Formats: sequence, structure tokens, C-alpha cells
Amino acid sequence: MSYLLSVVIPVYNELKTLEAIVEATRAVVLPAGGQKEIILVDDGSTDGTRDLYPALESKVAKIILHKKNRGKGAAIRTGFRQATGDYVVVQDADLEYDPQEYAKLINPLLDNRADVVYGSRFLGGHEHRVLYFWHRVGNGVLTTLSNMFTDLNITDMETCYKMFRRSILKGVHIEEDRFGFEPEITAKLAKKQARFYEIGITYHGRTYDEGKKIGMKDGFRALYCIVKYSMQKPRNRDDD
Repeated sequence: MSYLLSVVIPVYNELKTLEAIVEATRAVVLPAGGQKEIILVDDGSTDGTRDLYPALESKVAKIILHKKNRGKGAAIRTGFRQATGDYVVVQDADLEYDPQEYAKLINPLLDNRADVVYGSRFLGGHEHRVLYFWHRVGNGVLTTLSNMFTDLNITDMETCYKMFRRSILKGVHIEEDRFGFEPEITAKLAKKQARFYEIGITYHGRTYDEGKKIGMKDGFRALYCIVKYSMQKPRNRDDD
């Protein structure tokens, strides 16, 4: 059984980690003979990250450059439009998430048990760097509120690791340009009655000094997005 997994990597000022995450992604061996296409979407980096791309061109399928910084959601939207794989996964350009987890995440999709698989940082039995208490509280609040509106029982709605059957994304228009993508895509796929699975993953979180970007403002936006996209009528368009 041959298949293609599109790995969409939104990039913004990741000079220190981009090369390492590309190599880690390339090194992944997928089950059942799967292949990967790596898609980098640079969202207006200004720290020298763009100087790396000539050396990376032969190692990835596509490199797309945004003229200015628009946000993670905008970069993912661009990446999804470029994806040609049977399955699609979002991979942050830092080293918080380990691409070796793809082999676990994709199994429910290959077995046709799921349309969407989330990698949960909070299911037990997995290595997890201990960091910010209030981030964990905020994540729990947002996940709980999302579950109340979607009637799902997800443990980690805000996780980066979301893997999709590409066909389930057809017609889903991503409107959020920043981190509101997470509750938005969850709400919209729940409305499509997608089959959700969760699998526990390892997590090596970053501090703000190490480059973490999400903040309190994004948390308030996520609250708004949970309500907005849960109440919004479905839109049948997949253009920008």
C-alpha cells in the first residue's frame, strides 16, 4: 500500500531550528511504504531564516514565501492549498514536536478508523518537558470549552500535531490567520462529522527565551473562535 503524506511546516524566524526539523522530518520512515512531501511556508521571516532556503531546496518538495508576516493560520492555509498527499500533517518548525510520532498518528487513518488524528501532549505515559503552569490551565480551559461546543472529548485541542485525511479538508475554508486556526479547524471538522482520534505524544516545549510565540492575546482570540466557528454555518469554499 503506497501513499503520500504532506508535511506542512509554517516557518517564522526559525533560523536556529529549521535545518534540524527538516532533517528530522526527512528521516522518518512511515509504515506501509508511505512517502513524504515536505512543504515549507515562510511567513515573512526576518532573522536570516530565508538564507537557508537555497541549501534546503533539494531536501523539500516546495518552499513558499509570504511577502510579510501574516500568522501561523495563514501559513497553514497556504500549505494546505499546495499539499498533494493522501494525508496532511502540520509540523511546527521548532523542535517541540518529534516527527517520529507520524508513524503512530497515521495508523488510524491507514486503517480507515479516523479522518483526523490529534497528537495529545496530555495523555499519560509519554515524555513531557515541564514548563508553564498557566499555559496548561489555559489549554485545559480552551479544550474544555471547545469540547462543550463540539461535543467531542479531546484532551488537547491546541496541539500542533493534527493529521488529516486530505479529502476531509475539501471545502473547509480556513479564515484565521494566527493561532485561532486550532479551534477553527476543530469546530469545522466536527460539523462535518469527521471521525476524530487522539494519540499520546512526547513534547519538548520551548520557553519564551527559546522562541515560543503564543501569548495571552492568542488565548482570548481562541475563546472567540470557539464560539464563532461553532455557531457559524458551514461555507462551501476552499479558496483564500
